[in-house]
Amino acid sequence: MAGQEPASIRFSGVGQVFETESGPLEALRGVDFTVARHEFVAVLGPSGCGKSTLLRIIAGLIAPTSGTVSVFDVPVTRPRDDIGIVFQKPTLLPWASVEDNVVFPARHKTGRVSRADREKAREILATVGLAGFEKRLPDELSGGMQQRVGIARALLMDPDILLMDEPFSALDALTREEMGFELLRLWEARPKTVLFITHSISEAVLLADRVLVMGARPGTIIDDSPVPLPRPRGIETTKDKVMHDFAGHLRGLLLKRAA
Repeated sequence: MAGQEPASIRFSGVGQVFETESGPLEALRGVDFTVARHEFVAVLGPSGCGKSTLLRIIAGLIAPTSGTVSVFDVPVTRPRDDIGIVFQKPTLLPWASVEDNVVFPARHKTGRVSRADREKAREILATVGLAGFEKRLPDELSGGMQQRVGIARALLMDPDILLMDEPFSALDALTREEMGFELLRLWEARPKTVLFITHSISEAVLLADRVLVMGARPGTIIDDSPVPLPRPRGIETTKDKVMHDFAGHLRGLLLKRAA
């Protein structure tokens, strides 16, 4: 349609085969999906189904064996400045302060850190609830606080797309839930296109606009469903029968494929 905004992310017939010592390993097969600008999409699937491989391809860290991946209709051939990544573990520099960890992308890109970069880092740290911790070292922070630093670092360059690879999986249940609500607040205040990898069905339903379900390796999309819950969402959403029913639907898909 003329004038229609291009998809933020588009996968078309994507396959991925890795060469290993024991022979070829097919990680992905025929993956097709799109993500609209500022849409929040969660990806569920069993371990080893290629969820993290999807993110590495979008990030430009690896090239697909077959098919095409594009961002705003431009083929992905290398890492892009408009894509931020939050990993399972925040992988912070242990000798650097919180603020220096957050400004690291600017230093890596330009070789220097400007006053504006530091001002922006402090602003983002305040947004994620870490005002006053700028000079602390990572090992002085809790796991949840360290992950907030990782999110702040990913937001420094103000990327339009945020890739999140099970960012809360290493946290205890209570902190994980708290970080989920924190991410919702950040996303609503500063919209981003988000692709969120998770093993948690309830987390996917609470956070996302749509949920993609992947089958076992070689991974492909077996279900693509909109989440039938209005926004904004909060603690009351977790008591909603619609949420529990939809989570049950997703659980049934995963268990059926595992059987």
